[in-house]
Amino acid sequence: MSEKRIVTNGLSRRSLLRTAVSMPLSSRVLATGGNSTAVVGSALHPRTIPKYATRLAVLPAMPMWSSYGGTDYYVIGVRQFSQQVLPPNLPKTVVWGYGSPRNPATFHSPAFTIEAQVDRPVHVMWANQLVDASGRFLPHLFPVDPTLHWANPPGGRQGRDSRPVFSSTPGPYTGPVPIVTHLHGAHVTEESDGYPEAWYLPPAWDIPVGHATVGSYHDRHRAMAADRFGAEWSQGAAVYQYANDQSAGTLWFHDHALGMTRLNVHAGLSGFYLLRGGAGDLPPGVLPGPAPGADDRPGIRYHEIPLVVQDRSFNRDGSIFFPASRAFTGDTPPTGPFIPVSDVPPIWNPDSFGNTMVVNGNTWPVLPVEPRRYRFRLLNACNARTLILKIVANPLAARPVPAALPWWQIGADGGFLPRPVETDQLLCTTAERVDVIVDFTSVAVGTELFLINEGPDGPFSGGSPGKGLTPADPATTGQVMKFVVTPLASRDTSVPPARLSLPPLPPLGPSRRTWRISLNEQHSTSAPKVTVSHLLGTVTADGTAKPLSWAADVTERPALRTTETWELANFTGEAHPIHLHQVQFRVTGRQPLVGGGPGRAPESGETGVKDTVIVYPNEITRIDARYDIPGRYVMHCHILDHEDNEMMRPIQPGG
Repeated sequence: MSEKRIVTNGLSRRSLLRTAVSMPLSSRVLATGGNSTAVVGSALHPRTIPKYATRLAVLPAMPMWSSYGGTDYYVIGVRQFSQQVLPPNLPKTVVWGYGSPRNPATFHSPAFTIEAQVDRPVHVMWANQLVDASGRFLPHLFPVDPTLHWANPPGGRQGRDSRPVFSSTPGPYTGPVPIVTHLHGAHVTEESDGYPEAWYLPPAWDIPVGHATVGSYHDRHRAMAADRFGAEWSQGAAVYQYANDQSAGTLWFHDHALGMTRLNVHAGLSGFYLLRGGAGDLPPGVLPGPAPGADDRPGIRYHEIPLVVQDRSFNRDGSIFFPASRAFTGDTPPTGPFIPVSDVPPIWNPDSFGNTMVVNGNTWPVLPVEPRRYRFRLLNACNARTLILKIVANPLAARPVPAALPWWQIGADGGFLPRPVETDQLLCTTAERVDVIVDFTSVAVGTELFLINEGPDGPFSGGSPGKGLTPADPATTGQVMKFVVTPLASRDTSVPPARLSLPPLPPLGPSRRTWRISLNEQHSTSAPKVTVSHLLGTVTADGTAKPLSWAADVTERPALRTTETWELANFTGEAHPIHLHQVQFRVTGRQPLVGGGPGRAPESGETGVKDTVIVYPNEITRIDARYDIPGRYVMHCHILDHEDNEMMRPIQPGG
């Protein structure tokens, strides 16, 4: 059956304008409102990139540093290196990625997968190694807008983690680069969560005098780590411990530095963290496998494969293209006005979309599959793009395309669904994970099938192709990867998905309190149609929004070991994926923002445990969450461009 996770309202006039003007340029001129900006000869046109010329990279397991005393130990660095992201006939791409310093070959973007076991702690030293061979700091791959509320190392100890004041428009900040890694979906204590203000610079010898080398929360978390699990943090590194005291699920790790997450993740800092075992998992052999593991021998055929889907744009030299000016959006001339005449950020763009699809670090790859069942762990790691994924026979067919094979969704972000769900399409917004089975058993050897995307080439506001939504370009971002069916090489002993009995969900209990959160968009005081930030906030007693900045006092202090409801009210014209740290929650329903009217139940694919939820425009989305660890955490939109410019708020469970 077809997935019906849609809303009826289409794009507003403002959203339609922004959708049209925010699509990446490919050596062409964008004109809007009588102004124009050109990216002349800088972008590699996506239609010139050969498709299905590279075999899918099946991401290996991240090697451990050691394992003893019931704990697995990792040392994971962040480095800059060149990777063949484009097909082999095109230049390599400079990226950032995670890897084991013992073996430079393990550095990859996206990262090798951390394999973890329920109730077995994982201890990770995350090291910022963004330095060159001489120990000098590396500049950022992309322009950093220093006018946002951001990490701000040049501000020194007093000015770090702030929005600097400038008398004229500054140029981009180039480095040294702060990082801090967040394990998305983890039930974890405060000091190991990757708080945006707990960043740290690399141990470069040429850091300018007066720069802050760590964020406001770094020293606090260093002391907490020493007290809780005896960790010692060295310069340019932090040590986190993950208890893994939660249900088996599909987690992922990525950078979370204040005001720079979009740039650091876009440069390559992401990877899977798969948690297995315990009462919330299924016995070995029930689901398709194996998955890549540590010390695998060469030649193993994997039938559980993680897929990291991203969109990128490239320059002709192979480098990743990212907007260097607000003029790229098309609502502001190249010369501004910016500071001090207006409040429009000179570099930050409200939403960024690539024109080329990348899976596991390669553009439009191909995966040979046997006529048997496969388990795919899908992650949408795009900055802002919402995906609507189908498996079809003809990737260029008119949208919507009939599905050639269904998906069997068995899990979401934090674990299994109550029962398998058969669907023709998967709606997956940024940061969401989908755990699915695809049954190729009846497909003839030699058949080619295609994973396509019918989501939009711009902000998502709901709808479906032909019903309020213009789908992605079928020739470029409308295609994702290809499957080619090869002869059967091994017997499939997994259970057919329709016959699966999934582990029961743990009870949450009745809700004792409701937090009312508003999603807001702020426009320029000098140009009312120009967006200058996105914000979260509260909802007042009369139902109006009260936007709040990241720096405002904490307004949400959920009680511990108590189920509470979060009402997420979207006052903007586009959908936002909202993520809460520390908890896996339950989606309980949606209703119109104004005017009453009937509500609707969660969609079938979001009936399990989740940590990220789509909040549609002009609707209230309700979730129930139960916190049980005190400390300072955050909630935020996972459109990274929004998160980096105020659409993030601190929360204080137990406080």
